[in-house]
Amino acid sequence: MAKSVKFADETLIDDARHESEIQSRSLAGQITHWARLGRAIERSGSFDYAKLSRVLAGELNTTVLTAEEKAVWSERFLAKMSEAGPDEDAFFANMRKSGGAVGLDPSGRIVHTDGQAGE
Repeated sequence: MAKSVKFADETLIDDARHESEIQSRSLAGQITHWARLGRAIERSGSFDYAKLSRVLAGELNTTVLTAEEKAVWSERFLAKMSEAGPDEDAFFANMRKSGGAVGLDPSGRIVHTDGQAGE
């Protein structure tokens, strides 16, 4: 019996759509496939969420993870690294304001800030 499920994560849906084309599955088939894989990993006994959470929090080294846990850690780590940290915007605003920032203009040339407002 088919059931409808709403996903708030558009990236997951986009990734599933892309992978479904590669694997010749429907979108629902791809998501079902991923769900079954996740269930199998959780049931395998070699996946420890508590340990994974401690590694993500920086309390343990990644060397304690199994291959399955490392795969999940890697995905979550990359997702977190792509998000700005709480102080990152303020840091870069201060760099631009102080004149200590460099970057590339639209044509790829290196530009330096001069510390003037409005840069």
